[in-house]
Amino acid sequence: MEQQHHYQNVYMANIENHAAADMEVMKKRLNDMEVEAAALREMQAKVEKEMGSVQDPAAPTAEQVNREEIDSRSVFVGNVDYACTPEEVQQHFQACGTVNRVTIRTNKFGQPKGYAYVEFLEPDAVREAIRLNESELHGRQLKVLAKRTNVPGMKQFRPRHPNPYGTYHIRGASPSPYFYSPYGHGKVPRFRMPPVNYGPY
Repeated sequence: MEQQHHYQNVYMANIENHAAADMEVMKKRLNDMEVEAAALREMQAKVEKEMGSVQDPAAPTAEQVNREEIDSRSVFVGNVDYACTPEEVQQHFQACGTVNRVTIRTNKFGQPKGYAYVEFLEPDAVREAIRLNESELHGRQLKVLAKRTNVPGMKQFRPRHPNPYGTYHIRGASPSPYFYSPYGHGKVPRFRMPPVNYGPY
């Protein structure tokens, strides 16, 4: 009986020792996690300090504000003749106000695209320039509109052209399969009556 009681005491002591060891391991892991978290916070604070104050993504940048200010005193000129020069465009709009810059858009080969931008020094000149809409330059009617500011990351919505045939294609729908006639092109099956032997008597 005493020996059994001794074994029970030894067993309970081993359990307590294992529990204490597990507790020490858990405490060590928690301590390591706290040290790692503190190091991460310190690194993050250092990065934010180097980058300066964190800017709100929704807030407009100084470059965007400057672009909007320039666009507010600029006009879009469409249907420009390919042989037209910036000097000729400037002369055409010089009565509206002081022309600061004329930009004729070109492709990657240096060929003009047929439209230009005119930037004035005075915002009021835009209203006067719009009055020259449908005026002629090199025998072509110009399309003059107030310039719009392109917001980065936003695509302009382009409506689809209506289908003149009145049919619409559903995206993801597969076309109906084409069935081939086993009787040949343009042929239909013919059902013949079985022959009847006729005997008058």
